[in-house]
Amino acid sequence: MLILLAAIFVLHIIAIILLLVATIDNAWWVTDTISTDIWGRWVLSNGLWNLTVLPEGSHYPTDYLQAVQASSVLACIFSIIGIFVFVAQLFTLTKGNRFTISGVFQFLACLCIMIAASIYTDRFHLDEENGNYGHSFILAWIAFGLTFISSVTYFVLRKKTG
Repeated sequence: MLILLAAIFVLHIIAIILLLVATIDNAWWVTDTISTDIWGRWVLSNGLWNLTVLPEGSHYPTDYLQAVQASSVLACIFSIIGIFVFVAQLFTLTKGNRFTISGVFQFLACLCIMIAASIYTDRFHLDEENGNYGHSFILAWIAFGLTFISSVTYFVLRKKTG
């Protein structure tokens, strides 16, 4: 059981790292000369990357962008709270109730990052032919999968240890 708890802890830490990188790093949409994240746009000019403001208008609707930003940040917060709750629950709660709250926080993180990546997929870069989704966007979807697996594991462990 100790090895299983350690594996779950490592999975949770990996999910947190992926969520943070996906939220902070500047590669949700990339071209040869532009790298865009949910906070700004980096433009390559004269061999140097310069941070610019995200364009406004139909390519970047402000309300959807703020929803992506908020959901990404909330996913990070919920997952970080979940790891602290996981550690606290190991020592405080009885066996049948141990992992429920951690599972709920991981599931909330899962929903938030799914919402952020889904909105970004549906509302941004629809008519742009040059460019691809970057590694941060892909990491957001991988983090979605890991947080979902982690939340399901917490709920299964709750039943198993009861």
